[in-house]
Amino acid sequence: MDTDTTSHDAAHPGLPLSSDTAKKLMTTRNLVFATIIALIVSFFAFDLGQYFSLDYLKSQQAALDTFYAEQPILMLAGFFFLYIAVAALSLPGAAILTLAAGALFGLLPGLLLVSFASTIGATLAFLASRYLLRSSVESRFGDKIKTFNDNIDRDGAFYLFTVRLVPIFPFFLVNLLMGLTRIKVGTFYLVSQIGMLLGTAVYVNAGTQLAQIDSLAGIVSPGLLLSFALLGIFPLIAKKIVDMIKARKVYQNWEKPESFDRDIVVLGAGSGGLVTAYIGAAVNAKVSLIEKHRMGGDCLNTGCVPSKALIRTGKLMSNIKNGEKYGVASATGEIDFARTMQRVHDIIAKIEPHDSPERYRDLGVDVIQGEGRITSPWTVEVDGRTLTTRNIVIATGAMPFVPPIPGLADVPYRTSDNLWEMTKLPKRMIVLGGGPIGSELTQAFARLGSEVTQVEREARIMGREDEDVSELVTQRFREEGINVMTGTNAVAVESEGGEYTLVCERDGETIRLGFDEIIVAVGRKPRTEGFGLQELGIEVGARGTITTNEQLQTSFPNIYAVGDVAGPYQFTHTAAHQAWYAAVNSLFGAIKSFKVDYRVIPWATFTDPEVARVGLNETDAREQNIPYELTTYGIDDLDRAIADSSAHGFVKVLTVPGKDKILGVTIAGEHAGDLIAEYVLAMKHKLGLNKILGTIHIYPTLAESNKYVAGNWKRANKPEKVLAWLERFHTWRRGKPAPDMPVPSPDAH
Repeated sequence: MDTDTTSHDAAHPGLPLSSDTAKKLMTTRNLVFATIIALIVSFFAFDLGQYFSLDYLKSQQAALDTFYAEQPILMLAGFFFLYIAVAALSLPGAAILTLAAGALFGLLPGLLLVSFASTIGATLAFLASRYLLRSSVESRFGDKIKTFNDNIDRDGAFYLFTVRLVPIFPFFLVNLLMGLTRIKVGTFYLVSQIGMLLGTAVYVNAGTQLAQIDSLAGIVSPGLLLSFALLGIFPLIAKKIVDMIKARKVYQNWEKPESFDRDIVVLGAGSGGLVTAYIGAAVNAKVSLIEKHRMGGDCLNTGCVPSKALIRTGKLMSNIKNGEKYGVASATGEIDFARTMQRVHDIIAKIEPHDSPERYRDLGVDVIQGEGRITSPWTVEVDGRTLTTRNIVIATGAMPFVPPIPGLADVPYRTSDNLWEMTKLPKRMIVLGGGPIGSELTQAFARLGSEVTQVEREARIMGREDEDVSELVTQRFREEGINVMTGTNAVAVESEGGEYTLVCERDGETIRLGFDEIIVAVGRKPRTEGFGLQELGIEVGARGTITTNEQLQTSFPNIYAVGDVAGPYQFTHTAAHQAWYAAVNSLFGAIKSFKVDYRVIPWATFTDPEVARVGLNETDAREQNIPYELTTYGIDDLDRAIADSSAHGFVKVLTVPGKDKILGVTIAGEHAGDLIAEYVLAMKHKLGLNKILGTIHIYPTLAESNKYVAGNWKRANKPEKVLAWLERFHTWRRGKPAPDMPVPSPDAH
């Protein structure tokens, strides 16, 4: 029994074709494809590219000029169709032909000729791609390219115009790729004609000047220099035009105020917002800083400062517990948890004036305690009034992410936001999460006296670090009595009669863990809701952060985002780092803008041992296929560490193989967060391990470990051949000739 098969026409993908029609279509496609391949192969096989060079053009210019004078129509037609063929077949030589058009025909005729020929050729290549490839690409990758096609349907003309005006990709590649989309042929032709016109004019004009060169002196003629200067600055001019078009498009539905009350309005007074406001005020800009809660943000009030205060008390209790190793007999101590937490709040209060409204008002910042809402690209509403501003900087930070675990919402769980309200030390505590925050709190509460279980669903805690680092911290946790449960998934929380239970699964086994308090520390979620982002249509990425470009601009060029709400790092110091770029770019970007520099970003986890990092670790290098040489130094060998009874940990340095250039450093050990600063400075200013080795370090200090690891690198990379010759030299100096080395003549000078 015969069965019908169906296919789909590239031009009408929804229409089924009969078996015979499909076969005929396939045969035709194969014939067209074979013809195109044959023409391209012939071009290279017969070395036709030699005729598309500047040298050949100059050598034949007189003959071509003569032929053009005698047969102008034939010359124009031949050139026109040749250009179309080169563009349609995506052959190299279009740039030379464009210069040739200017040299042979002059600016206006050459521009018209090339403009139409290049666009027709590009459209033929576009149609060939659509006819030969689109149906197979859609059938194989239809689901994966749906989003791309949807974007092309919405903004395809603008995308095409951008790449035509600013040639980010080779034009032949644009022709072929656009043929795979659903953009209309007429739209492709018209946008290509307009988009390529300016660049074509620049090249044709350069060609007119090349025609004037008849001696070496012509190379430095003003006209030629101007033409090549235009070629050089064309991408910059084109980019400015594209930026203007983008801005015009994004602002088209908004009415811009005729004047502005402020230069910058900042939403959020955490690290990013405070530094932005500080810099703006320092250069006499008018800045308003809006904060609906407490100045200083999470770092001062619920994060860095209180956690480090709690960790310090925990470390003291650990030292008391281990007093015998310091020669202290019968050292004892008892935690008064209420007083411990009061100390935390006292420390916050002592630091608070650094970030207070009074201080920033004295600096010239208009501090507003209230809830701000962005109502247009240039207006922010707060407390019933509207502020007009040239720029807006979003620095709203992040909040703890609470996973949707059944039953969790029915118990009084803690996060890094509210655990500071505790006044009673829990006997049994569970910490959900094995990242930096979860690990720091796990150890701190265990040292204060709680029975702590840390639950992490991944295979190890501190998963961003190398395995040996994770293992070092895990081993210490277990030595201190912490129940570290990795590869464990929390599936439910149960509450009955005032007793709380976390239900977990690990390797198919159900585990039930009773607790008095549970801290959720599985990550942080950017604050992007409730202040107007959605109404403006500002894009939020897959990770929940506001999408920004390299200058930290959002989809509205005058609205910037910094800190946790922007990513890619959630550190106080990176928020401050980004704030400089946002402040400077917003105020002076029309003159000069700066791309944010993430090349050297350090961070630390304040467990004991501390873990600090900058640049690549081994895990990153392997994932990115970056070759490296590893040098380590064990801190257990360091005099000061031995004297302090803290002889544990290591320094790991990744360098370019055979060179002292530092790719990344990880330090695990006492005061690692302080020791890493030397490497941050070295990487920032491109100093290698040789420079660190040649720097005097005070003895005895922990910082000597940085010098010793540099020494280990030097020994591993010593110049063996040079040293062999030096050995012979020293032997000769001692009067004992080395083997295979001639004895100098007494008369030798």
